[in-house]
Amino acid sequence: MTIAIIPARGGSKRIPQKNIKLFYGKPMIAYSIEVAIASGIFEDVYVSTDDENIAKIAIEYGAKVPFIRPSELADDHTATVPVIKHAIEKLEYEHEIFIDYVCCIYATAPFIDANKLKSAYELLISGDYDYSFPVTEFDYAIQRA
Repeated sequence: MTIAIIPARGGSKRIPQKNIKLFYGKPMIAYSIEVAIASGIFEDVYVSTDDENIAKIAIEYGAKVPFIRPSELADDHTATVPVIKHAIEKLEYEHEIFIDYVCCIYATAPFIDANKLKSAYELLISGDYDYSFPVTEFDYAIQRA
């Protein structure tokens, strides 16, 4: 099974509720969910969140939210990998969903492109790879990114 996991915590300090703030008429997270679904790659799209409002909006746009993320994985210092690991373990061990491939898509990626998702997935399954991720060159110092 191939799934997408969208990490979206509710406690942003700089931009409160940024994951569900309206951006051109839709909650920010809606773009990531809709493109993940439209790509046709994923059997399911899951959102890992600690926030009931984010969960409600994610479900409205077609994602699944079978659990609420614990607070210890929703603070300012929690990295993405432990959040994705937690989601995988919850899905596999508690919901008996057996996963072959996982794609992490950030909730604040309104310009994500279904064709680029497909290309990354095709690259991943075409060889003996463990993961793929997007990279780009900067025309200036990385510290200014």
